Amino acid sequence: MGSCRPAASGPRLGAIGEAAAGGMALPVRRWLPLALALALALAAAAGQSPLQRRVVRDVLEYFHGRSNVHFLFKERELDGVIEREDPSGTFVQLRLGLAQTTCRKRAPQRHCRVLESRRKPTCLACYKFDTGDVPKVLDKYHNCGPSHHLAAKEIRQRDEAECRAVEEAGRGGDTPYLPGMFAFSRGLPA
Repeated sequence: MGSCRPAASGPRLGAIGEAAAGGMALPVRRWLPLALALALALAAAAGQSPLQRRVVRDVLEYFHGRSNVHFLFKERELDGVIEREDPSGTFVQLRLGLAQTTCRKRAPQRHCRVLESRRKPTCLACYKFDTGDVPKVLDKYHNCGPSHHLAAKEIRQRDEAECRAVEEAGRGGDTPYLPGMFAFSRGLPA
């Protein structure tokens, strides 16, 4: 009959355990930033609502669509997330920290390594969605630049004003344009 005893080789170590036990060990300075970035990305994605994920996706599209951006950027951090619902829809505001990667924008690859010492722009995004089953964007505002640039008082005040205007979209005063709302006629010469 068979017996239930542990294998002679001892406890089974995973690849990381074997590397730490004396195999090919990676220096802590190489794997720790990667592990932290992965943990941050997973935690950020886990706590995001579908509308927040949509805003992040739209901001990345907007940022990569700019002519002065030649490399791919990845999400570094998500900060200052506000999501408010009212009868006219849902307002989402967030700050998205980006990090430059080694991949060119025109030739993206599957695995793009983040360049730690390169540009790390921040984007402020304010979106207002309607209340439909598939929410449509009623209004939006983006501002991307170096984080110190977005902290300047004048820019911060403009951003706040623009986001307030986006949040007001869809409320009582906004009526959609319908054909025939405005009529212009040319006067005939007398």
